[in-house]
Amino acid sequence: MSPYMDSAAAGRAARALDLLHSFTYFAPEVHSELGELGLEGAAMKYVASRVAPMGKVGPGVATATFYNFAPRLIEAALPAAWEIATPSEVYEARVRGVDAAMTRWLGADVIASPEMAEAAELAATVARSIPGVDGRALFAGYTDQPWPEAPHLVFWHALTLLREYRGDGHVAALQGAGLSGLDALVTHTASRIGFSAEFAKANRGWTTDEWDEAETALRAGGLINRAGELTGDGFEVRELVEDLTDDLAVGPWAAAGEETVERLLDLAVPWRDTLADGGPLPGRMFGPRFGDAR
Repeated sequence: MSPYMDSAAAGRAARALDLLHSFTYFAPEVHSELGELGLEGAAMKYVASRVAPMGKVGPGVATATFYNFAPRLIEAALPAAWEIATPSEVYEARVRGVDAAMTRWLGADVIASPEMAEAAELAATVARSIPGVDGRALFAGYTDQPWPEAPHLVFWHALTLLREYRGDGHVAALQGAGLSGLDALVTHTASRIGFSAEFAKANRGWTTDEWDEAETALRAGGLINRAGELTGDGFEVRELVEDLTDDLAVGPWAAAGEETVERLLDLAVPWRDTLADGGPLPGRMFGPRFGDAR
């Protein structure tokens, strides 16, 4: 096995592991902990808990770093959340919720297993290989958070670092392609391999009129057709974005090496499948081609 890992392989690895991070946004255990602080509604809980590592920021910072959320959704959450709890309190509640969610949805036996301890060490090896914070604002906030002690939380924290590092690069790639946050979301759903349009509109806070206006502009630009699907040009733009995203995120995966990454996938993909089959994800969240290679 070659020790070298190219950007396409690194991208596949990142996407294969993403659900093990992102499922916690929908886990009732996380929502319960945040609710105990007094945060109300799914949007406030999501926005405040994700941006909390950046400190007591306002809606402008969160809108910029999250990129494809309607500003009004974020403005309804911030700064109101900081009048209820501090960013540190919110982040600590999130971690408590993640602890409970992973234990419930993966099982106590998995959490306490030597396989989880090994996966945590491997994931941390990859995450600690991230070369720096330059231009990665949201990721940088997470580097200021202490590493947990429990192996399953080390595993989650490592995946979160990798996810936000990649996400910041993805925003740069979208900017380079000339796609606004809403354009990015519409073309993403048009690929049919990610979120469904119905879920994306509701979850990101866009109105039907705003969505329709974006689709009209993208049709005029030749990126989607009347059926709301990517045209050849649209597919090419999305491929360029995803390729650049992979290129900008390859560093830690390549540094850790193919053997480390393959072992991590061997351990973690079955847990990912457990969540995909019976985890707390909303219904009708994904498009009809979800899971296909891009």
